[in-house]
Amino acid sequence: MLSLRPPACVARTGRGFSLIEIVIAMAIAAILATIAIPTFMDSIRKSRRTDAFHLIAAVQQLQERWRSNHTAYASSLTHAATGTPPGLGMASARTADGYYELALSDTGAAGYAVIATAVSGTSQALDTRCLVLGAQVEAGGSLSQGSGASSASIDWSDANRCWAR
Repeated sequence: MLSLRPPACVARTGRGFSLIEIVIAMAIAAILATIAIPTFMDSIRKSRRTDAFHLIAAVQQLQERWRSNHTAYASSLTHAATGTPPGLGMASARTADGYYELALSDTGAAGYAVIATAVSGTSQALDTRCLVLGAQVEAGGSLSQGSGASSASIDWSDANRCWAR
């Protein structure tokens, strides 16, 4: 009798993937994702710091313009330039994308500090080493830039940690 079945020694041609191959591929993808996603988010946070840098630089320019016409620096970011207390007249103390909130403080005779703090509830609040960015001008016009985990812990001597050049 003639059999229509192929002999057992003939190789079976595969169609698709086996369950083991799919599980291995998913495991490799999961490992790559656990490495890539945090690194990607760190890069995103670093790029968002530029919002704070730009607004701090704008405040510095406004302060110098104010100082050229008055005997001291302005004491407020948002109050009108002719109001009481006199201010720089900025529309908002928050960066355009809303990731940082600015504050202005007096550092004594003929000086000021402008501090950008990451807004809680945004992804920038997870940027723990560079949560607060600041620039201060002291008497005599010397400029210091710094950063830290809080406004009380700003390191004014290490600007290179968060202030990319």
